[in-house]
Amino acid sequence: MNLDKARKNVIEQQIRPWGGLNIDANQALSEIPRENFVPIEYQGLVFADIEIPISENCKMFFPKIEGRILDSLNIQKHESILEIGTGSGYFTAVLAKLAKSVTSIEINQELSESAQNEINKLDLENIELKVDDALKHDFSNQQYDVIIIGCAIPEMNNDFNQLLKPDGRMFAVVGSKNKMKASIIRSNNKNKWQSKSLFETHLDYVIGLEPTAQFNF
Repeated sequence: MNLDKARKNVIEQQIRPWGGLNIDANQALSEIPRENFVPIEYQGLVFADIEIPISENCKMFFPKIEGRILDSLNIQKHESILEIGTGSGYFTAVLAKLAKSVTSIEINQELSESAQNEINKLDLENIELKVDDALKHDFSNQQYDVIIIGCAIPEMNNDFNQLLKPDGRMFAVVGSKNKMKASIIRSNNKNKWQSKSLFETHLDYVIGLEPTAQFNF
């Protein structure tokens, strides 16, 4: 595989046609070597239009969704980011190219350590990886300009909303198994938020926020 050509093609053929038009974001996606974060058995599908599994309960975003998220958030160089779900660490590294700082929380220690190993190979010093359950983590009143939740949540969670700075924004996939919508939530004033739907998709739920199964008799 010609990686340089494939890297260019994924921007032009997947990301841009799906609304990923932010020049800085697409440059960051191109500069971080996605192949370094993909399991060996999926190296032939590094730039394919699929969710690549990286563990039993975790997958990488479609490339086109990565581009759409970044386009919608329009991250600025002075901003701080909270990422819930480090996963492979690829998207974490891309975010670090665009922002002042990235704090990423991952509940799976093995995934976090693998991500840290790959990030250490890059010239990125504005990333802090933490192994913890984001639902129980002590944020010590810290707030962020941008929050990205890498797994689905059944409904909007005020605990996450409270972590947004005024005028901050959050990417989240919200809804039931059969009807999930990716949305951008913006913080206007204290305890007031506005949500804008972007597209329909499906993700696994944040561990600990899985909806209770409903039985009909």
